[in-house]
Amino acid sequence: MKNSLIRLIARRAAATRIDNPTYSIGRFYCSPPSSSSPPPNSKLFVAGLSSSVDEKSLKDAFSSFGHVSEVRIMYDKETGRARGFGFVHFSNEDEARCAKDAMDGKALLGRPLRISFALEKVRGAPVVVPRLTNA
Repeated sequence: MKNSLIRLIARRAAATRIDNPTYSIGRFYCSPPSSSSPPPNSKLFVAGLSSSVDEKSLKDAFSSFGHVSEVRIMYDKETGRARGFGFVHFSNEDEARCAKDAMDGKALLGRPLRISFALEKVRGAPVVVPRLTNA
């Protein structure tokens, strides 16, 4: 029974086609197809932040790509420590796209950043997250 389950998983993994794979820190990540990725906007979601990063250092890291209008780092309510992600707002979409392309995967204070366009927050409605499709 166990061997047949392992063979089934191996067959499915071999049959799955993955576009644009990248390898990072022992895990396999895939970029979603461009048709299902969130629409570009001037707000970036920045993940992988060190707990020692503050708003000033994050703004300094991104300000070379254009005017940064706002930086927000999310903190834990109980401990007051950074949760490892935040948002960077640019004055226009082109600056945000340039910053995303240049900084995605780069290290900030020893930790690699993962950057994507932020999804718009809608209060009271479910958030629809784009999924990968097997095409």
